[in-house]
Formats: sequence, C-alpha cells, structure tokens
Amino acid sequence: MRFTLRQLEVFVAVGRGESVSRAAEQLGLSQSATSTALAELERVYERRLFDRIGKRLQLNELGGLLLPQAMQLLDHAAEIDALLAGRSGFGPMRVGATLTIGNYLATLLIGDFMRQHPGCRISLGVHNTAHIVRQVAHFELDLGLIEGDCQHPDLEVIPWIADELAVFAAPEHPLASKVAQQQAITVDDLIAASWIVREPGSGTRQTFDYAMRHVQSKLDIRLELEHTEAIKRAVESGLGIGCISRLALKEAFRRGSLVELPVAGMDLARQFHFVLHKQKYRTAGITAFLDLCRTVTAGAKRSDEIALPYIR
Repeated sequence: MRFTLRQLEVFVAVGRGESVSRAAEQLGLSQSATSTALAELERVYERRLFDRIGKRLQLNELGGLLLPQAMQLLDHAAEIDALLAGRSGFGPMRVGATLTIGNYLATLLIGDFMRQHPGCRISLGVHNTAHIVRQVAHFELDLGLIEGDCQHPDLEVIPWIADELAVFAAPEHPLASKVAQQQAITVDDLIAASWIVREPGSGTRQTFDYAMRHVQSKLDIRLELEHTEAIKRAVESGLGIGCISRLALKEAFRRGSLVELPVAGMDLARQFHFVLHKQKYRTAGITAFLDLCRTVTAGAKRSDEIALPYIR
C-alpha cells in the first residue's frame, strides 16, 4: 500500500473541517506537516481529492467516496492499537442528542456507560434534530439520538422508544381551571390561547406543527424558545401554554407546578430514533452503547415510563 495511516488521518481531518489549519490544530501538527502529508497522498496516486476554493478545501467526488472508507479504516486501526497495547474499554465516541433526549436521558445513559467502561471517552453535543442529522451526515458525529423525523438518504434510522408530547399550563391558567372542573379543552380554546413552543427545526416543533396542522395558521405563537426548561419556566410564569415531551414534564406534573391540558383526538405521539451514517463503521463501542440504550428502555412503552432512578 502506498498510503500511510497518518496521511489518512490528515485527509479525514481536512475533509471534515475543509481547512488545513483546522486539521493541523486538531491533529497537533504544524500546517506545513499537514499540507505535506495531504500533498504526498495526492501525489503518490496522482489524484486530486479536493477542490481548492480560496482558502477552503472542499472534497471532490473522489474525496467524498474516500472519506467514509478512510474513517472506517482508521476506526479499525484504533481498535487494533488498543488491543495490542492491552487497553481495556472502547475508543472515543462522538454522540449527538436532541434537546429532550440530551437533557433528560443521554447524559444519564452516557454516565452509566462510562462507569461500565472506564477507558471510554464520549463527547456529547446537544442540538435540535436538524442540526444533529446534518452532523451525522457529515461524519461529525458517530451516533445521533433524535426525536424528530429524518429522511436523509445517507443515514440509517433505527427506532428506539415511543414518546408523546403533552399540552400544559400553569395551575392558575384559565384552561387549567377548566380541567379542574372536568370541562373539555376544545380546539377553540387552543386557538384563543397564547403559545410558547420550540423553534423550527426541532423534533418537538415538527410533531407539534403536524398535530396542529389544521389550525396552525390561527395559533397565537407568542414565543419560540430553544430549550424545554425555558418553555416550562415561561409557562409557569403565566405567559401562555406549551407543548413538549411528557418526559420533560414528568417531575413538574408530579409536583403540580404544571398541569396537563388533555385535548381529545389530538395525536401527539412520536418516536425516538438512533441515526448513523450508512457508510460509518460501527465500532464495538457504538454497538455496546446502543445495546445499553435498548436495555435501559426495554421495560417501558413510552419515554416517561423509563425506570431510571434519577427521573421521578
């Protein structure tokens, strides 16, 4: 073989960052050494792997085909290196989670996984569904845990556990009083209310918009916020009503600081998913983490029923 693993490391780093300087910083090399390794790889095979656009290096067709293959080979090499060095545990993993999963499940699952495998290092990024899907598609993440829909042709989408949104209000809200008096919440009530909801691009907003599709143009959306906790605080303060995952509302409903507003006939069900790139090598660490996620949720039909001691 006429390439080296170092050359492939440089190629992958430049391909993902579209910059020699960023790749050099990531790999702890000088820019000169990084440029030389990339140039040598292209020279040996007499093939260009990038289109040069100003200071930016963009993968060309050949480079795009090579990137997942190079990443897979480097992942294999890291596992071999760990085995030969006698290191236990798994290599580093980059996990991304959408906000509901990230704030209420992922950190707990990762903590449990790292206790079981002390040698493993995991980085967690928490963003909305659109952002996580984009990062997995560009090989910036090894695994995504999402709560929204994903139709990306390059990604494998694996169902995980069911979830459901709930419409809710502060106990002092007029619609909460209707519930206390056992009066039904109507579509007209929803149209008349002020709403505090998640931002476009989030899985929660995706499900909310679909459920409200027949009256969406009539809704008074007062605030769009990126964090479920901010929405809960705003609703608690009386600014309006909201709609987020039951998983995020479980403790507030138990305490009585927020009240569910049941709406007959409204479909707020959805599914949590794992997303992986179809061309991404599934390491032993990724497989073990997926197994842990499935084991923890095995006894629950819905996310808010997961038997985690720290979610009550």
